[in-house]
Amino acid sequence: MSFKGKVVLITGASSGIGAETAIYLAQLGASLSITARNKLNLNKVAEQCGQPKPFIVTGDLANENDNDVKNIIDSTIKRYGKLDVLINNAGIAEFGTIETVSLKQYDNIMNVNVRSVFQLTTLAVPYLIKTKGNIVNVSSVAGLRPFKNGTTYSMSKAALDQFTRCVALELASQQVRVNSVNPGAVITDILRNTGMNQEQIKIFYEKMKGAHALGRIGDTLEIAKSIAFLASDDASFITGVTIPVDGGWLLMSS
Repeated sequence: MSFKGKVVLITGASSGIGAETAIYLAQLGASLSITARNKLNLNKVAEQCGQPKPFIVTGDLANENDNDVKNIIDSTIKRYGKLDVLINNAGIAEFGTIETVSLKQYDNIMNVNVRSVFQLTTLAVPYLIKTKGNIVNVSSVAGLRPFKNGTTYSMSKAALDQFTRCVALELASQQVRVNSVNPGAVITDILRNTGMNQEQIKIFYEKMKGAHALGRIGDTLEIAKSIAFLASDDASFITGVTIPVDGGWLLMSS
């Protein structure tokens, strides 16, 4: 695969899957625009990408005045003059049931995991049409199967999967592809960001090993390679799919 001459925008690129995807695509020759809230971490990722360094745009996708989201697209186009691939990776998790999750928590997760993706995609589409580019959304197996104690998270990822299918259908006639990867458990900062401590995270991942047919947790590079494939010309006849990259988690849940 080669991304030489391709401009790729990645959200949530300061850590985890987004950071790994940036580093991997840089190795494949992509011109990158990476965004997240944490500029320090973005700079660290940019250093690992080598030369030429990615273009960094800091922003909060949950910003209610929407200026940050618009600035991400505007700055990327100003820098590179075009956009070939949008990778909607940024996301958060919330744990709780219908009895315990607050409306504030619901609004927060839907704003980040769904609304911001909708807005960013809307702004990116005119440029993707020009390049006959594509979109890769980073979802979760939780969007394909119920996840106990994760109602709002599962809802947000199910919405993202349906968004993937709808937009793929709408943009197909203009040769813009839209796909999704749905990872199983992968070690990232997402659990720490929910407030879980290190011991709780360790216990969670140990428990989750047994939920995967392969008996282990996924690696961020495995997800990054799947994203790269869907974004590449090698996947030129693939659109509207939600691909589980889950070590057989769905097999164990069926």
